[in-house]
Amino acid sequence: MSSNALHVPVMLQRCLDMLAPALTRPGAVVVDCTLGLGGHSEALLRTFPDARLIALDRDPAALKLSGERLAPYGDRATLVHAVYDELPEVLARLGVPRVQGVLFDLGVSSMQLDEAERGFAYAQDAPLDMRMDQTTGVSAAEVLNTYPPGELVRILRTYGEEKFARKIVDAVVRERAKEPFRTSARLVELIREALPQAAKRTGGNPAKRTFQALRIEVNGELTVLERAIPAAVAALAVGGRIAVLSYHSLEDRLVKQVLAAGAEITAPPGLPVVPERYQPRLKLLTRGAELPTEQEVAENRRAAPARLRGAERIREEANEGTH
Repeated sequence: MSSNALHVPVMLQRCLDMLAPALTRPGAVVVDCTLGLGGHSEALLRTFPDARLIALDRDPAALKLSGERLAPYGDRATLVHAVYDELPEVLARLGVPRVQGVLFDLGVSSMQLDEAERGFAYAQDAPLDMRMDQTTGVSAAEVLNTYPPGELVRILRTYGEEKFARKIVDAVVRERAKEPFRTSARLVELIREALPQAAKRTGGNPAKRTFQALRIEVNGELTVLERAIPAAVAALAVGGRIAVLSYHSLEDRLVKQVLAAGAEITAPPGLPVVPERYQPRLKLLTRGAELPTEQEVAENRRAAPARLRGAERIREEANEGTH
């Protein structure tokens, strides 16, 4: 399985254009926080021949495939088995105090979706796993089979924005008492039966929201993201840039809040002159979130829900120092 054949990176050219001003200087370091199959990483190394890449992924299978793909770039690429909220520790270990670019391509990688046995896709029957790193943590089946009903309802409502969470969970609780859940087909069937007719006619596969919710819970995605985006902003040198691709409103809202907060003046109202320490640390590079073009969606249908936001670091914070 060739990683190149499998993967058209989402909104690739726009990510490269957004990061370009920070990555053309010699010795620039760029971090790909979500390596996946290495499409974005390879393009970064190819486009910015003087830049050095640090790439993180929690999935050992992705690291192996990408390692082969990026091998021609030799020691310009450093691949690390880590979750992206571990960025500060990774940089400290590598002796890199500041970076010039950071890229996040959130959500599930193409490889995880395309390999049935990983259990991410609701369109094919597979074990209910959904762990991005299969060496650790609880699987989706364990969540379904062991979580209290109230907790399952909260997960489906919060992470899946599922209006019929209570109906689905009642059915899950009834069924798991007879036999534990092991595969995705049984769950998809149960969701179809639990939903009212009208709800099944709109919005694609009715299981989509439940699967999204389980995946976010299993991988702690939003908790990790809450730590990771501020850590990435803190790691940027002045003039450094961050680009983030999100795939659902919960991720996008979180990214928006962190970047917007960094771009605000934090002075108390009424000061005639705003002291340096209250000035914005970030300049936003997008007006709202940028959406994919029709052509970008035609090249990769998984780009359809994507939202791109970016910011540039314009000021050092007093308490951060220059390390």
